[in-house]
Amino acid sequence: MMTTRPLFNWLTCPRPNPQANLRLFCFPYAGGGASTFRTWSKSLPGTVEVCPVELPGRGSLMRLLPLTRLEPLVKAIASELIPYLDKPFAFFGHSMGGLISFELTRLLRSQYNLNPFHLFISARLAPQIPLTKPPLHTLPEPELLEELRNFNGTPEAVLENQALMELFLPILRADFAVVETYVYTQEPPLECPITVFGGLQDQEVSYEALQAWRQQTIAAFSLQMFDGAHFFIHSEQAALLKSIAKELQMRAPAA
Repeated sequence: MMTTRPLFNWLTCPRPNPQANLRLFCFPYAGGGASTFRTWSKSLPGTVEVCPVELPGRGSLMRLLPLTRLEPLVKAIASELIPYLDKPFAFFGHSMGGLISFELTRLLRSQYNLNPFHLFISARLAPQIPLTKPPLHTLPEPELLEELRNFNGTPEAVLENQALMELFLPILRADFAVVETYVYTQEPPLECPITVFGGLQDQEVSYEALQAWRQQTIAAFSLQMFDGAHFFIHSEQAALLKSIAKELQMRAPAA
């Protein structure tokens, strides 16, 4: 059962469920927070406890500086998660969150001999594929704002609100830096199943780049495409959660 941690709380649990036999930890996209997943438990089986992970600089961790490199971020998350890995668990990550959940899985395997029951990756190219676009985290503000408009992930009202952007841009730059400075290292494939989700109209992540996740597991692999662009996690949320629920029920651990 989720307990309240003092001062800084990396884990949230909108609907605590001590009877659950599986915890699903969810990791947000760049600039996103735990609130992205606040309603997910309503659409997933009652045997699943949904545990969104907050990242520094937002939500309950607003007073912490956002991290700009993946390795220290993953190490910090791991130390916070360990007390809650006392029952079967799965990871879901969208875009940047997919990369976080993958490297977190590798760290837990190497340092704690722990493996998730399932890994769900959404809108993120396979880690072994290098980025080809010029980095965003170093762009001057006008160019960065233009790139954000092209992503269609930030409401125009937010982009035009100077006070909000003064809070939001440092977090976004830090998150982009996490992704854009990442260097893949070769390790043996994972032993947990991987399910990958993609958007049919996503200009950032191709079908081939999603399919390449198959190389990262010796267990079951599946890829499902949804109507929508990079942020189909919002526009196709009902269909996405239905797929996750089906996968979890099909491979559910024994109570």
